[in-house]
Amino acid sequence: MSRVLFFPHGARIAVLTQEVVGVLDYLAPEGGVRLGQLVVVPLGPRRVMGAVWGEGMGDFDMAKLRPVARLIDAPPLSPEMIEFLERMAEYTLTPLPSMLRMATRAPDLDQPPSARRIIHRAGPPPERMTDARSAVLRVIDDHGGAGFAPGELAQLAGVTSSVVQGLVKAGTLAEVLAPRDVPYPKLDPDLPGKPLAPDQSEAAEQLRAALRSRRYGTTLLRGVTGSGKTEVYLEAVAECLRQGRQALVLLPEIALSSEFLNRVEARFGAQPGEWHSGITRSERRRLWMMAATHNVGMVVGARSALFLPFADLGLIVVDEEHDGSYKQEDVVYYSARDMAVLRASIAGAQVVLASATPSVESWVNAGAGKYARVDLRSRYGTAELPEMGTIDLREADMEKGRWISPRLAAEIRARQAKGEQSLLFLNRRGYAPITACRACGQQVGCDDCDARMVEHRFQNRLVCHQCGATKPIPVACPACGVEGKMVAVGPGVERLAEEVAERFPDARASVLSSDLFGSARALKEAIAEIGAGETDIIIGTQLVAKGHNFPRLTLVGVIDADLGLQGADLRAAERSFQLMRQVAGRAGREGGGARGVALLQTHQPDHPVIRAILSGRDEEFWDAEAASRQSAGMPPYGRLAGIILSHPDQPVVEDYARVLAQRSDPLRAIGAELWGPAPAPIARIRGRARVRMLIRAPRQAPVQAAIRDWLAIAPKAPTNLRLSVDIDPQSFF
Repeated sequence: MSRVLFFPHGARIAVLTQEVVGVLDYLAPEGGVRLGQLVVVPLGPRRVMGAVWGEGMGDFDMAKLRPVARLIDAPPLSPEMIEFLERMAEYTLTPLPSMLRMATRAPDLDQPPSARRIIHRAGPPPERMTDARSAVLRVIDDHGGAGFAPGELAQLAGVTSSVVQGLVKAGTLAEVLAPRDVPYPKLDPDLPGKPLAPDQSEAAEQLRAALRSRRYGTTLLRGVTGSGKTEVYLEAVAECLRQGRQALVLLPEIALSSEFLNRVEARFGAQPGEWHSGITRSERRRLWMMAATHNVGMVVGARSALFLPFADLGLIVVDEEHDGSYKQEDVVYYSARDMAVLRASIAGAQVVLASATPSVESWVNAGAGKYARVDLRSRYGTAELPEMGTIDLREADMEKGRWISPRLAAEIRARQAKGEQSLLFLNRRGYAPITACRACGQQVGCDDCDARMVEHRFQNRLVCHQCGATKPIPVACPACGVEGKMVAVGPGVERLAEEVAERFPDARASVLSSDLFGSARALKEAIAEIGAGETDIIIGTQLVAKGHNFPRLTLVGVIDADLGLQGADLRAAERSFQLMRQVAGRAGREGGGARGVALLQTHQPDHPVIRAILSGRDEEFWDAEAASRQSAGMPPYGRLAGIILSHPDQPVVEDYARVLAQRSDPLRAIGAELWGPAPAPIARIRGRARVRMLIRAPRQAPVQAAIRDWLAIAPKAPTNLRLSVDIDPQSFF
């Protein structure tokens, strides 16, 4: 504990709270405090949680300082964690209180580590069932029978506490005392894993050697789909555990965690800690505490798991590192992939970035020697890469209102006859992206956003995919009032499922789309059923492209390969390439003589991205993308930062943005260009008008410092105006 500063009783200490920008001075309590200690302090008439951040600032009369109200019985934030939060705040231009909230998001941290009452499933359903009781049992089943605090269970089910207590009296549920924080089972790194192919063994040894250095380093683990990247990096996890350090594996999708957790248990004899929005409050607190006290060896989680207070973090794996879901674009704008590298550099840990289709940024960093690179060039075992082909929709004899070409339909029937599975991929949720009136041409839009509403026929609703607002599908046109003229325009996965049911009536079909599942558990169960062969035709959005392994799947049909190829988005070509490569890679992963086939329906078979996918010359594609970025001065050869302003009144936000742009001398001083202001592509969300500006600067330019100086001289913002800074933006909506 020699690295932890101790502040004796009576000392002036600086406390960072979750609610005030900057640190505040308080008096240390009897017995003193340590750096990073979580505390409750008075703030006006309230008491709030904070963390000891250092010595007092000394700019306030000592006699007027208020004392810390009480210490929280939880491990203090380590100096390493404090440094990470401070450096991330500086990089992303995020206020430190927001960073502290990210690091202390576990509930009930201010509660003592004593036993607490939990409710769990204990018996059969009661004889008298009601909708409210069914809702309670559904929540428990969706969480795999996990224990809940009584109030939490009632809140999740949307019922009163009396409904929960009624189920306890009926014997369906039981309320017991249980320890609040229990260590996780030890993982055994020396259990035998799957036999590795020669290239896998070589890759695993390279990762193990990097871990044995006990120094920071980042490795790009690039392997074609189905090459066994997971087994390779699990060997790195095993080495980390042998050293007595902790490992974190980040996944881009909750639905992937079930299959992955089973693989971890098979390799190490126990399940790791799990961190994502689908776990209960008590599990979130438990994992936070166990990470801080080194009572969990491995954590599998979503991007926010990066902020857990690990006692000795030795390895971070970012699986599918190219995936856009690692970028958070709300409140705190950050890339979990990039911040994983930052955190590992502070902790002296290794990072493994795993992907079959790496991001251009990681590709360039590996090529420049900033990252090490390990390649797996062939599929595991007898499996072969799928045969790739296109279906030219300009020449296909397409029926009106049909989206599956005759050739693709014939291929599906052939797979069905052999007992194999087919996957139809369309990256559009819902039934149709547009609902329009044939009488006047009006397209139904969201009342609060500048966006069309998407028809979700399974729910019989129109849904805004920007703000989540819904409304019934109208019978009469909202604009002209004519009835019977509303029509769905274009396909979504629900409409594709309707076509599949009509054309393949004997086939068992499943739709995989995130909006169709009420819980993470329900989605995991659907994926497990598909993996067990209980589905003939899978219809899915990009959810199906993320690492799933369906043994009987031998045909992938991309319904509209042209989606995403158009537009001015910097990463349009890269994302389209990654998505179609990934979804094509679901085919034929198990071998056994059934080579997979992937067919792309397209109006542009000669498009450079389509040609790159068909040719299999992936490295040429990445090199060309990198060269294009370099010539344009775009990332990773240049810097971008987005400025997003919003206000309920459009003229107000536009006027302020123009004034801000006119005072951009600090940006010009570092050689940066300011583009805009201009209305955002989606110019209104949740009733707020949105304006964007984009800053482009040379790679080594001090962008953050210049933006900080620029905003410091900005005029006072109008009431209710919000300004967000997005360093290294991934999207421009």
